[in-house]
Amino acid sequence: MPRPPRIEYEGAFHHLINRGRDNQSIYLEDKDYESFLATLAEVTKEYHAVIHAYCLITNHYHLLIETPKANLGQIMKHVNGLYTQRYNRKYKKDGALFRGRYKSILVDEDAYLLQLTRYIHRNPVEVKKKMVKQLSDYRWSSYPAYITQTKAADWLYGEKTYQMLGHRHRYKGYSDFVEKGIDEDIKQFYGKGNVLAVLGDKAFRVQREQENDELDIGKLRLALEDKPTISEIFGLITKTTKKTKKELLTLSKGKRSNFPKRAFAIYICHRYSRADHNEIAHYFGLSHRGSISHPLSRIRKEIAEGLWRKEMSSVEKQLYLVK
Repeated sequence: MPRPPRIEYEGAFHHLINRGRDNQSIYLEDKDYESFLATLAEVTKEYHAVIHAYCLITNHYHLLIETPKANLGQIMKHVNGLYTQRYNRKYKKDGALFRGRYKSILVDEDAYLLQLTRYIHRNPVEVKKKMVKQLSDYRWSSYPAYITQTKAADWLYGEKTYQMLGHRHRYKGYSDFVEKGIDEDIKQFYGKGNVLAVLGDKAFRVQREQENDELDIGKLRLALEDKPTISEIFGLITKTTKKTKKELLTLSKGKRSNFPKRAFAIYICHRYSRADHNEIAHYFGLSHRGSISHPLSRIRKEIAEGLWRKEMSSVEKQLYLVK
């Protein structure tokens, strides 16, 4: 299926995330981290990107980038493409380094930029196995520069964050702000199973919709990032159907009482995930891709008859932030 285009506009803020293919490490030594930071320096000069925050973890990265020139695609092609070339040349490898397209979350800077920098900077201590005891000790994040423990790169722009913090003692104030921990609403937004791509209130989402050729929220989301994987979307399905993942993936026996909800799960994966027929069939333990045709036809017919409205609404609200 063709990839949807990104939404790009002047002055947009994006939280960008990408992981190594199969969760492999994308930095094997200090010079690899330095090489990645060099690509960030390059895009600030060549494409006028504004880097507000970053955090590089062994197998993934977080970036907060502003695009004054509405050229996110060019920026990320340079970051991911050039770094992959340099990595492969160094380690005599070939092929993709990253798992696929980067995830892009459009951010309402007025409401969430400050909190998002904290979320990004706290990544080394929020992972399952803490990487450092003190955040200031983690070298591959913009946080030490934010609190003047290290000299900030000339391409790192922290001024907007300090302005939004509004603290008289900006460095100590920001350190205290980060140490307080992540906001509850940010935790929920980035919680397990969340596949949303717009971080902002309803007014912000409506404004983005109006500024981008009157796209509806669903189209906006698909344009901002890839469709979710089956694994990413399954949390929404289990919540909506009130069935466990095991129940939905297990072939029914006897009266096949859970078949309707299993069929609905197959339909949702087909409609909203990036998976093709082969991947869906394999995920649900079916022998071949043609096996998903019957549940898809059944659910389509039932939706046309007015069934599954509540369940469809639930899934779409969680996917598209429609309220």
